[in-house]
Amino acid sequence: MSYRNYGGGGGGRRFSNMGGGGMTLSFPPFYGAVKTLVLINVAVFFVQLLVGAFSRTAAGYLQYLELIPVAVMHGYIYQLVTYGFLHNGIWHIAFNMLALWMFGAQVEGGWGRRHFYEFYFFCLIGGALTTVAVSYTGLLGVTPYIPTVGASGAIFGVIIAFGMLYGEQEVMLILPPVSIKAKYMAVVLVIIELALALSNSGLRGEGIAYAAHLGGALFGWIYIRFMPREGMRFLASERYYGIRNSYYKWKRRRAARKFEVYMRKHDRSDYFDKYGNYKAPDDKEKGNGESGRGGWVN
Repeated sequence: MSYRNYGGGGGGRRFSNMGGGGMTLSFPPFYGAVKTLVLINVAVFFVQLLVGAFSRTAAGYLQYLELIPVAVMHGYIYQLVTYGFLHNGIWHIAFNMLALWMFGAQVEGGWGRRHFYEFYFFCLIGGALTTVAVSYTGLLGVTPYIPTVGASGAIFGVIIAFGMLYGEQEVMLILPPVSIKAKYMAVVLVIIELALALSNSGLRGEGIAYAAHLGGALFGWIYIRFMPREGMRFLASERYYGIRNSYYKWKRRRAARKFEVYMRKHDRSDYFDKYGNYKAPDDKEKGNGESGRGGWVN
């Protein structure tokens, strides 16, 4: 698949420009967070191959990095992330990394590296949580003991983001070789995944992988639809300052109530003398213009 751009137009960031008009086909640049994620996934895949080739016993320990819902419920929370860096076979990782490069590069180009990392792991964890939830419902014929691996949940989230942010941009698919707008492509892929999930329901638990895909797509839609443009860090900072300000207001109200109760106990109605200085309850007004001990001077 590749991007289809027209000279002088097209939504979003353009990755190639041949000048003038006409259509150009190109791959996006390979950089930033997308490059880092692809290289990490490829490196982990080769580690899987090497470990499997030299020691079956050591390869067995890799299962602790897979997403197993029953294990997650027993404290293996790290699996919500680690499963996304394991893949079953060359074609599995090849298609995932190609999609991450093709669609993630433009999304990262509009957001920046930090924001893209945040979105990627939001969708990755979202796909895992969906998988865990579905596994305990019995839907799609899956059970909590079936493992899941692959970055597909995060990838589907990236595709949804691409379709929502650059919906009018056309994408040339490889198979089949047709041109389609990004927003329609995202919808078609989700429908295909849903159909595959239903058709494979009960077939040795294969539906659980589609649950992760659909979960990642759902969380991607939620992020784009409801998250602030600056991302979760902005939301967290706003919430922090809101909580902090509410705490300070509560302290001021509490101090004011204590002050009122204290003054009522001493039958006080005048808090300041004629010079504007605070008069403590045990002080007597002095005729020379001086206030008692502990007075405030404004």
